[in-house]
Amino acid sequence: MTELNERIAEERRRLREVRQTLTAATKQKANGDSAFVPFYIAIGDYFEATMKRLHRQDVRMGDMLRDKADMDDADNLKAMAELGERLKGNQEHLEKLLEARDALKSNGEAALEQFEQAGSDYSDFIINNMGHHPGSTNLAGKLFTPEDWAYMADVSPEDQAREEQLFGRVFAGLPAALAQT
Repeated sequence: MTELNERIAEERRRLREVRQTLTAATKQKANGDSAFVPFYIAIGDYFEATMKRLHRQDVRMGDMLRDKADMDDADNLKAMAELGERLKGNQEHLEKLLEARDALKSNGEAALEQFEQAGSDYSDFIINNMGHHPGSTNLAGKLFTPEDWAYMADVSPEDQAREEQLFGRVFAGLPAALAQT
């Protein structure tokens, strides 16, 4: 279990680093700098792969909690409703980010502002809504066995290698204008 926890913690650290870099980049703005196009595409690719798997984890967690928890308890119902709202909002923001990434692939610099708006909105959503939430997290902490956590995490070596590769692409393409800040 310790190895799994360490892998998940490292993945979450990389996700936080990419999100913080997205926040800084969209705050600074590309101002037409074409170096931001492949950089933003790499960020979009990273979020697509990482958040797809994290979404599966959270959906799996919700399903497992509904099976294990007392769903007649108002606090548990509230925790599950909040989880559902966060997941729905995350998917909506992720879709907009990926649409903007695809626009960058098609239109290059002309789509920078679209991506920066979607990226800023998504970053704000993540900051305000994702991560540790006492309701569902505490409930899982009480009800899940180490085997449940491993099943929920679904961290395959292939997924881990892909996430690390995409993370590397983000920072390999860091625009000079952003690296100076």
